[in-house]
Amino acid sequence: MKSARSRLSLSARPPRDKGPRVSSAPRKPQVAPADRKLLLLNKPYMVLCQFTDEAGRETLKDYIKEPGIYAAGRLDRDSEGLLLLTNDGKLQARLTQPGEKTPKTYWVQVEGVPSEAALKALRAGVELNDGMTLPAGARIMDEPDVWPRNPPIRERKEIPTCWLEIKIVEGRNRQVRRMTAHIGHPTLRLIRYAIGDWTLDDLAPGESRSLPAPELAPLAHSSPRRSGQTGQPHNPLAARPAGSKPGGQTQTTNPASAGNKPRSGGRGTARRPARGGQS
Repeated sequence: MKSARSRLSLSARPPRDKGPRVSSAPRKPQVAPADRKLLLLNKPYMVLCQFTDEAGRETLKDYIKEPGIYAAGRLDRDSEGLLLLTNDGKLQARLTQPGEKTPKTYWVQVEGVPSEAALKALRAGVELNDGMTLPAGARIMDEPDVWPRNPPIRERKEIPTCWLEIKIVEGRNRQVRRMTAHIGHPTLRLIRYAIGDWTLDDLAPGESRSLPAPELAPLAHSSPRRSGQTGQPHNPLAARPAGSKPGGQTQTTNPASAGNKPRSGGRGTARRPARGGQS
């Protein structure tokens, strides 16, 4: 004789709570359209791309005093140049979304002078330990008019150096440095000059410029390009150059005026050199 087992009737299940679900994770407050902000910072050498550090190293907090601002993307501690910050979560997400392929321009001082074959390899894509890189822009450029680095790079008298302009649409860890090392020309100095249409022009190390946040363009669902196919990357933002004044004036902040002393030497700003060399 089979033993009787208690059965739970579906109708006996406790009713579900149909009230609104409450997430335990804190959500960032939405920013009113008039309060959306975008900051362009020329991140100095050896400054961490975060606001706190238990080891006491320089961070963004030493240069950005405005509350509620956070970085949209990252820049290595030993790299310099343009970093975007915002108080708008949607803008931050759009800027860092890999699928949007926002172009980023780097000025890279390398050891030696790459051959045209080496530059063609960068343009076509190179095999790194985490896979093939997407096609990139790569050319030899004239030495840019930028601030001196402190400390300066280590140069070997018997080996020349040159500057490259490299444009990528990816954001892998230390990607540009690994790309130049792959073709046999280690990176000595790396400056991010531009993200999309925003540039470093007229920003000294440690200085920031406040701009009205751009309107977000609708998400594009374009078909992916085949490997090796070139073209203008999609820019997801209705961006304006760094020096423009859409809907109001820009404001430049110099941390030195607030008592900070940036570690980077010199007061120079980045200037785009005349196009020269190989393209």
